[in-house]
Amino acid sequence: MTSQSTQTKTSSNSIRFYDYHPEQANFHQEVVAGLNTLPKSIAPKFFYDEKGSQLFDAICDTQEYYPTRTEMAILEKYSSQIGNHIGEDCLLIEPGSGSSQKVRILLDTINPKAYMPLDISKDYLRLAAENVADEFPWLEVHAACVDYTSPFPLPPFARQGRKVAFFPGSSIGNFDPEHAIDFLQHLASMLNYDGGLLIGVDLKKDVEILNAAYNDNLGATAAFNQNLLTRMVDELGANFDLSKYHHHAFYNQQLGRIEMHLVSNETHTVTIGDNNFVINKDETIHTESSYKYTIEEFQALASKAGFNAVDVWTDAQQLFSVHYFEVHAE
Repeated sequence: MTSQSTQTKTSSNSIRFYDYHPEQANFHQEVVAGLNTLPKSIAPKFFYDEKGSQLFDAICDTQEYYPTRTEMAILEKYSSQIGNHIGEDCLLIEPGSGSSQKVRILLDTINPKAYMPLDISKDYLRLAAENVADEFPWLEVHAACVDYTSPFPLPPFARQGRKVAFFPGSSIGNFDPEHAIDFLQHLASMLNYDGGLLIGVDLKKDVEILNAAYNDNLGATAAFNQNLLTRMVDELGANFDLSKYHHHAFYNQQLGRIEMHLVSNETHTVTIGDNNFVINKDETIHTESSYKYTIEEFQALASKAGFNAVDVWTDAQQLFSVHYFEVHAE
């Protein structure tokens, strides 16, 4: 995998941009493959077109959806303690950085040598990196357009010095445990023996709280889920009738995860190009899983991936956790 490095000027600072030309997901191919499997499924990465991203922002503002505001409150309350563990002058790496919203809470406290956001969306990444550079003119920003779930070579400047990864939002919960370990092992190898990991993890809790978080009264989560059907209609020419589906999200106690599904209200046939899919009444399309952990469960999982638990912070209600780990010394 090769990269192309370019210099981008902003009003107050400059960023270094590394484009690794990651392979983009083929929406059509993956939808057809997912609807041909049993049970039917579509990867949650396809939620986030422009409309989907707006709907997710609306979800984060609902009363029932606690993870975003709770994690941000933890980061704000314990930023000094977190900074003491991380120390100054590290390279702070954020896989799946998005708008880099949460890292802003920490930058002045951690005072990293450089910040490296990673994302697969090149234009969005470049804009977000420029915004961070404008807001923190003292900060050296190196943005890398990559598929952060797969190994990639670090740019030359990043191969020396201490590295710390920041992975908020309980995004680790979207991996099943086996793949979560694989991903964390990839991070550990990138960070090296003296590296650190600051990661947000949603906690197991009262089932009613979990179910309410994914079935808000305003219907934002239902609209977010059903927007996937709209996207298939608009982009793939699929003949989905949205009135024939309803949103269903529930906590699967046995597997320790929230599951989101689109449930068919009647038997019908969906056509996408030359592909026809019979979808039976009450059959579901599984669109997302979000695993929840106890603190001990997640520390055990991270240990299998090569990390030692150093500290953990939670809110008073024990809804959410932020962990700090260090890579096992060899």
